[in-house]
Amino acid sequence: MGVELGCVADDFTGATDLAGLLARSGVRVSLRMGVPDTAPEACDLAGIEVIALKCRTEPVDEAVAETCAALDWLKRAGARRYFWKYCSTFDSTADGNIGPVAEALMADLGASQTIYCPAFPENGRSIFMGNLFVGELPLAESPMKDHPLTPMRDSNLMRLLTPQVTGAVGLVNRLTVARGAEALKARLDMLAAEGVSHVVVDAVADADLQVIAEACRDMPLMTGGSAVAMPLPAIYLREGLITEAAKRAAPPQVGPGAIVLSGSCSAMTRAQVAAFLPQAAAFKLDPLALAADGVQLAREWLAAQPADTAKIVFATAEPDEVARVQAELGGARAGALVEAALAQLAVDARDGGTRRFVIAGGETSGAVTKALGVTAMEVGEEIAPGVPWTWCMSGGRQIAMTLKSGNFGSEGFFAEALARLKAMT
Repeated sequence: MGVELGCVADDFTGATDLAGLLARSGVRVSLRMGVPDTAPEACDLAGIEVIALKCRTEPVDEAVAETCAALDWLKRAGARRYFWKYCSTFDSTADGNIGPVAEALMADLGASQTIYCPAFPENGRSIFMGNLFVGELPLAESPMKDHPLTPMRDSNLMRLLTPQVTGAVGLVNRLTVARGAEALKARLDMLAAEGVSHVVVDAVADADLQVIAEACRDMPLMTGGSAVAMPLPAIYLREGLITEAAKRAAPPQVGPGAIVLSGSCSAMTRAQVAAFLPQAAAFKLDPLALAADGVQLAREWLAAQPADTAKIVFATAEPDEVARVQAELGGARAGALVEAALAQLAVDARDGGTRRFVIAGGETSGAVTKALGVTAMEVGEEIAPGVPWTWCMSGGRQIAMTLKSGNFGSEGFFAEALARLKAMT
């Protein structure tokens, strides 16, 4: 019946998060890494198409151009509705890229209004009176305040969004959402009549997400975290817009070698690295050493490790260490050095026989996936909410890969992920 929903995600972890939640419905979801080189008519299209980009921290003009190119591909694929996916912690700067990209997509689609809802209650992200909470903490008091690339120092989504867009910003609060889809639609219509183009919508529970999806399902463009899109496939199935529900394919056989590559410095990833260190051979990357001597020492260490043993290479560090490195190298250069090193080590690991990859951090996931030449992924079983195993080809080899957003998963996630994969295969 064609493509009902075309999605664009601003990083690779976010794309797998979105694809995993959408696939819970049993509807076939196609996950493509980057804008495909192949024309849509030559592709095996699914009812839901997701394109993963690496544009969260790119310059605004580049992010807009890349997302508009993804939109163009999805339009040529025949998509009837669209979703712009960003992080559930609204990772952005005063300049963008969430708002500018949304506004560019709206202009391309002729949409006069869209919503913003990064809530993900299952992972502790909620919005109340326009303020984003991480667990019980306001965003600006959570560990996100120390994010090395996008430190979040304000919890109010309207204040965060307003400088990023040219149109008016408004709010539909939880009191309206609690009254149901018709009340929400009426409030959106009222705001549209007042010229409000960009509307933050509160959500504190999964039931709120269902209300929002029902009310907004006919919008040309919705934006938000992955969770607000999760109810859409069931709605499409109910309305006969999608009829193709595909059984998930059995996991392919992959070799036993495993590696964790972690560039995230989030509080949860720091705990996950600490928990995994006693269970694996480990190498810590120092950006200052990478700047001075390159990645050769790490490559030699990796080459000396047996392919079938668990390994972890990480640049994960405490906020004071990150600040010290950034003061000396600059944030952009420090991040680029780590990404390039982990990307090279991923290729080395694959060529040395490793077939199971756990990647932590959005920027790291993008760099590693691109270096491995992965262009498409088959979405498998979730390890934790928003973090599925995926299957893909790299350099002619079948590999398994999971891309974990920095804050997702439990402290034991790395070991849990590998144990889950072992049980599946």
